[in-house]
Amino acid sequence: MCGFVGFTNRIADAEAVLQQMMDQIIHRGPDSAGSYLDEDIALGFRRLSIIDLEQGDQPIYNEDRSVVVVFNGEIYNFKQLRESLIAKGHVFQTQTDTEVLVHSYEEEGEDFIGRLRGMFSFVLWDKNKKKLFGARDYFGIKPLYYAQMGESFLFGSEIKSFLPHPDFEKRLNHQALENYLTFQYSPTTETFFENVYKLPPAHSFTWQDGKMEIRRYWQPVFSADESKSLTDWVAEISRTFEDSVEAHKISDVEVGSFLSSGVDSSYVACCANVSKTFTVGFADEKYNEISYAQELSKYIDVQNINKIITPEEYWGNFPKIQYHMDEPLADPAAVALYFVCNLASQYVKVVLSGEGADEIFGGYNVYKEPLEFQAYNIIPLPVRRLIGRLAEKLGSRRGLNFLIRRGKRLEERFIGGAYMFSEKERRALLKEPAGAPPAAAICKPFYDRVQDQDEVTRMQYLDLHLWLTGDILLKADKMSMANSLELRVPFLDKEIMALAAQIPTRYRVNRENTKYAMRQAALQKMPPQTANKKKLGFPVPIRVWLREEKYYEIVKKAFQSPTAAEFFHTDLLLKLLDQHKEGSKDNSRKIWTVYTFLVWYGQFFTESGANV
Repeated sequence: MCGFVGFTNRIADAEAVLQQMMDQIIHRGPDSAGSYLDEDIALGFRRLSIIDLEQGDQPIYNEDRSVVVVFNGEIYNFKQLRESLIAKGHVFQTQTDTEVLVHSYEEEGEDFIGRLRGMFSFVLWDKNKKKLFGARDYFGIKPLYYAQMGESFLFGSEIKSFLPHPDFEKRLNHQALENYLTFQYSPTTETFFENVYKLPPAHSFTWQDGKMEIRRYWQPVFSADESKSLTDWVAEISRTFEDSVEAHKISDVEVGSFLSSGVDSSYVACCANVSKTFTVGFADEKYNEISYAQELSKYIDVQNINKIITPEEYWGNFPKIQYHMDEPLADPAAVALYFVCNLASQYVKVVLSGEGADEIFGGYNVYKEPLEFQAYNIIPLPVRRLIGRLAEKLGSRRGLNFLIRRGKRLEERFIGGAYMFSEKERRALLKEPAGAPPAAAICKPFYDRVQDQDEVTRMQYLDLHLWLTGDILLKADKMSMANSLELRVPFLDKEIMALAAQIPTRYRVNRENTKYAMRQAALQKMPPQTANKKKLGFPVPIRVWLREEKYYEIVKKAFQSPTAAEFFHTDLLLKLLDQHKEGSKDNSRKIWTVYTFLVWYGQFFTESGANV
């Protein structure tokens, strides 16, 4: 696991600038550094040594050094690819997975990406053609950012690496802020930095003669196979998942596993045969999964290493965490993930984790919504819409929320794992709305691709493209790399996706449970109470803390700051905060969304927040 940076064009002191850019991401690779410069390109690399510890430093070259690559991630089938390439006459200088990239490119051109199994982002420089070629993995596990600044094309694993470049212009993208207030993350290819973009998952790019071209090279296709029984699917899940876990353990250093109370990480830990699991929790038992993790670790005979996160640690580290995130992410679980990564990094360099199971196998409780109260759907949509509008006027309550949601089409009511501020609310909150598109417009291209699928599958497809990449995998990469730890996700494997896409909806989600077939497979490896446990996420007591005077005052101070006044109507912010403290409304997630942005902004745009 590593990080890379690079830029085109000729600038003064290119070598010194490249070194400064590499220094910005030293946390991604503290073990070694490497660089390549010629008259057209500069490539920099920071390494966390995992495979071929002695000879695996990057950049890596082909035989005549006309092709050079910098690479972040792991290719789990590199040994098979290597053997095939050697048989075709290619000569390898190292035992690393990175080297298969340059030789595969020589052999097949850009189409070799489809043969890779793993998590990756890379940029390859073809010196003879004066062409950059880069790609990001199928699900977006590893990040890749780029920017055209003046005559310089910049690219790298983290946006902060661009800051030292003399052509980089740091400006806030106000539309990204507006979108973020609804989604709790940045949902488009734009970032919070104007003119800086994210390469989407399963996309590659070429840059040649000053022109950038992007293409999609893979996408998941859901096509249910009704010919197999539940028993057949459970057997296939067991076989495919155990194969994926085994592939994800390829390493020349020790591998550990995260363990919460959920079935996903538990299934990983039970299959992984590692010696250590890692868990964090909070003092309040409602938000503490440590006792469960200890019990399961004892059941599978591994050591569980755990830590209680204090409120002081959580709040005290929050500015540093938002700095490492590059863009604000208002998911409270990101902070807990930072601490479990920090804990694990004291013992191992690589951990397995359970991200992706919900999106692939249908794990979120909201996926049951289309199956509940189906009799209500007999009422024509225009009538349901009218009932929903009337219910909306009565306020947000549990019983009324059902009527509100069922009065809307799926495309109107579901934008993914979080829905913070509506378009109306964010327009009222912002002093100068930037005219960002409605949430439904951002989701529409994804919904359009699966128009012929049922509502559950359409929800999954949307989450695979927005929520998974924008929230789940963003925090997984940034929080692990902040602690120089490689985090691997065996559920997010293209072989598993190919299998899951064929499982009929009724075996993914039913009225009683989610991830139904996957849970049955997990039962073969763990106690029944674990496999059938209701999903909790990563519980964090934000709503409790915001009612305590100490933390209420911290947020109040932020909401009354000049920065808050620059962007928001602060009287509305304080109203949200006071309503929550008094207990009349649970505004905790909305409060946290705004507070997170203010903290993040302080790290990148104000002098007082520069020191992290």
